[in-house]
Amino acid sequence: MVDDIIIGTLNARYTHASLGLRYLLANQGEWQAQTKIMEFTIAMRPLDIAEQLLICQPRIIGLGVYIWNITETTALVAVLKALAPEVVIVLGGPEVSYETAQQAIVQQADYVITGAGEVSFRQLCGQLLNGQKPLNKIIAGEQVPLSQLALPYTQYTEDDLATRSIYVEASRGCPFKCEFCLSALDKTALPFALQGFLAEMDRLWQRGLRQFRFVDRTFNLKIATTVAILDFFLERLDAETFLHFELIPDHLPDALKERITRFPPGSLQFEIGIQTFNPEVQALISRKQDNAKSAENIRWLREHSTAHLHTDLIFGLPGEDLPSFGAGFDRLMALNPHEIQVGILKRLRGTPIIRHTEAFGMVYNPQPPYNILRTDRVDFDTMQQMNRFARYWDMIANSGRFAHTLPLLLGDAPFARFWALSGWIYAQVQQTHQIALPRLFVLVHGGGQALLGIEQSVLEDALLQDYAVTGQKGQIPFLSEVRKNRTMPNATGKSGNQRQLRFLT
Repeated sequence: MVDDIIIGTLNARYTHASLGLRYLLANQGEWQAQTKIMEFTIAMRPLDIAEQLLICQPRIIGLGVYIWNITETTALVAVLKALAPEVVIVLGGPEVSYETAQQAIVQQADYVITGAGEVSFRQLCGQLLNGQKPLNKIIAGEQVPLSQLALPYTQYTEDDLATRSIYVEASRGCPFKCEFCLSALDKTALPFALQGFLAEMDRLWQRGLRQFRFVDRTFNLKIATTVAILDFFLERLDAETFLHFELIPDHLPDALKERITRFPPGSLQFEIGIQTFNPEVQALISRKQDNAKSAENIRWLREHSTAHLHTDLIFGLPGEDLPSFGAGFDRLMALNPHEIQVGILKRLRGTPIIRHTEAFGMVYNPQPPYNILRTDRVDFDTMQQMNRFARYWDMIANSGRFAHTLPLLLGDAPFARFWALSGWIYAQVQQTHQIALPRLFVLVHGGGQALLGIEQSVLEDALLQDYAVTGQKGQIPFLSEVRKNRTMPNATGKSGNQRQLRFLT
């Protein structure tokens, strides 16, 4: 089959479904019937992706380029141009929308659309299919009022709804100016027409979708709209409903609280960006945040709602040192969110954070994902240790696998104790990936005793409870021989822990 136009991207995982591609397809106008979406993953070989693309004999290939796929997409474009130089390659997406001309992938491609692409890509396709070749390689995307855009939700296929994460947006943009974020370049947040948006959500619901992941940067900015959307889902609520929202931490009025309390366990997840609790750092990066109100709201959510709270901190911001970050971590930990995501600052192309580079000695990785390597407050060795801290924190704390053990590990000094534990674990294994779960339990057992001084029987009792729910088979790897003999069922089959050990041995 011949498809004149293919629009594609390399997702981080197969389960991701690109909202941007579906906006492009929905707005292709007369060229929609000649346009096909093809999605791949960054784990695939560029040669294999090129084969799948070129077998369709396209005249135009449009590729979405992001920080997570720039390396693989650059390799893909090189292969495509070697195999089929006559195929027009059009790039778009945030990674090629700024500092555009200097990028290797841009030099290989035929055209680049910076910024919004829905209208400009359609226009470019029309010119190319009609034998016209625009003179400018770099095309500034035309930003039209949201009311002029066709919504993308009918472009999600039945297979998408059954097997992939479905993303939706009730608004675009952000009124805040946090300098590490591309949204700092937005003038404001613009809402889609509420009734039209809800009508699309109802169609998705009628098609069987129950998990809606909102990509709005500021979902709770306009409370009337937020409440209307929550009411929409409350009217349809069933056991399968799951909603993901990104919340502004210091804006949680009573009307919103009342709606949140109506949702049952497992139906709501909030992503809450704290990033830093340091007021001086917040001022440096133009982040407006009421820290006391943010803490109060997180505490309220944890105590009065069943929402799952995923909170974010960023390490490596200008003006922040390790003690400051640690104090912020402990402050957030005291609020008891379900997850704390420790992110490392990245220099996204186009973001204003670059203005602090010289004054704060900020050195970034020249290769994607452009993560910070050192600052005037944090040396390279410390930055590397923080990368390991973040990885081990995901494996041990955020995974939920050590629910009984984690309080023992953290004690009354969470950051300091886990910082020490992460250093101890790395010294044992010299790796942060491909650590089998039984081995991780052994490491936590060893570090908990040797480094943190947790009493052996108390630590092993907690680890036993956690290990029992992992589904691991065979011998329990972390128990001392004396305790193993005492804990395991004896010849008479009697043991205080026999019920939980039945599935472990």
